[in-house]
Amino acid sequence: MSTVEFNDRVAIVTGAGAGLGREHAKELARRGVKVVVNDFGGARDGSGGSAGPADEVVNEIKAEGGEAMAAACSVTDMPAVEKMVADAIAKWGHVDILVNNAGVLRDKSFHKMSMEDFQFVMDVHLTGSANCTKAVWDHMRERQYGRIVMTTSSTGLYGNFGQVNYGAAKLALVGMMNSLHQEGAGKGIHTNCISPVAATRMTEDIMPEEALKMLVPEAVTPAVVYLCSDGAPSKTILTAGAGGFAAAKILETEGIWLPEADRSAEAIAANIDKILDETGMQEYANGGGQGGKFFRRMQEVMKG
Repeated sequence: MSTVEFNDRVAIVTGAGAGLGREHAKELARRGVKVVVNDFGGARDGSGGSAGPADEVVNEIKAEGGEAMAAACSVTDMPAVEKMVADAIAKWGHVDILVNNAGVLRDKSFHKMSMEDFQFVMDVHLTGSANCTKAVWDHMRERQYGRIVMTTSSTGLYGNFGQVNYGAAKLALVGMMNSLHQEGAGKGIHTNCISPVAATRMTEDIMPEEALKMLVPEAVTPAVVYLCSDGAPSKTILTAGAGGFAAAKILETEGIWLPEADRSAEAIAANIDKILDETGMQEYANGGGQGGKFFRRMQEVMKG
């Protein structure tokens, strides 16, 4: 079995005052990574704020012989995020790893959800991840190295009742990963997603008690540590929970091509079974793959 090692690495883990982020930060520190423990210290819905949770995790890391510093800023506050990155570089010389884990929940069915609650969840999960990524991006490009982990969710990938805001933000992070991969992989920056299932304060009242006992946050952390390592892939969605690990993929069917005279809603209805046929489904390396497929099908039909 190969060993996952970290040589003089510095990581920022957001939302690391509790739950998943706490476990990610502590395990990275146990492996010798110097860790910035970021946590705004707010409630699950994002209200309030306290430096206590981040300081507590830093103390736990130091008690185990690791190195860490606290940053009790909100990921929605770009100047504070930039200062957090600058402070880490001033203290340790560089930042190599970013785990975008910070999040909030404001669950309601869509007809009851205010747009303020929709926007706030987007601001924390999506814009917050973009803020932190932007703050480290040029530094990682200059050093030709970076490992960035986005935290997506099965809600974003597959949907969940009462979580339209959360699901929208979480799937948007997959789109961010896909394009960051295109821009960063050639510069040594690998961007991936983790889709965790874990018992945290985010899930404590939406899962059965017996399931929560099995879904300990530390069961997800091995996948995150791997995605932070030198050997990590790029543009990969790992799913993890209760000891299970898998990969989620976005695939597209082969579909059909219709000549201009036949392009109608009726033709789509008549051919929907062929359009939905999963035979030959593909995962594309980039957005151009879809257009390339349609041109190929056109040529096949025209030559036909």
